[in-house]
Amino acid sequence: MADDVLSVGRELVKLCQEGRHLEAIERLYDPAIVSTEVCGDETMPARMEGIEAIKGKNAWFLENHEIHGGELRGPFPHGQQFAVYSVMEVTAKVGPMAGKRMKLEEVALYTVASGKIVEERFFYDMSDMGG
Repeated sequence: MADDVLSVGRELVKLCQEGRHLEAIERLYDPAIVSTEVCGDETMPARMEGIEAIKGKNAWFLENHEIHGGELRGPFPHGQQFAVYSVMEVTAKVGPMAGKRMKLEEVALYTVASGKIVEERFFYDMSDMGG
C-alpha cells in the first residue's frame, strides 16, 4: 500500500512539474475527491467535492494567473498520505491583487485509497495577502 501512495505522489509531482495539472487530476483523482483550501467564498468555497469541481478550480487558477516559475518538493509519504511542498511566483490577472507579482508557498496533504487521490488539503498563510 505504501508503494502505491508513493507512486501516486511521484506521478502527481511529475505531471505538475511539467505543467500538466489538469491531466494529473484526470488520471490520479478519485471521482469523489474532496478538496479543502484555507479560505474560500461564495464563488470558490474552501471545501469542494467531486472531480469536476476540482478541475474547475484548477482551470480558474491557471486562466487567472500568469505563472513565472516555481518548484515542487516531494512527495513525502506517511501511511496512506503524502505531502508536497510548493513555491510559485505568479501575477494575478484579476481581482484585488491584479497586476501584482506574488510568491505563493504552500504544503499540500493528499490521501490515497485504491490507487487514487481521495482528499487534498492545502496549508498556506494568507496574512501577507490580506486574507
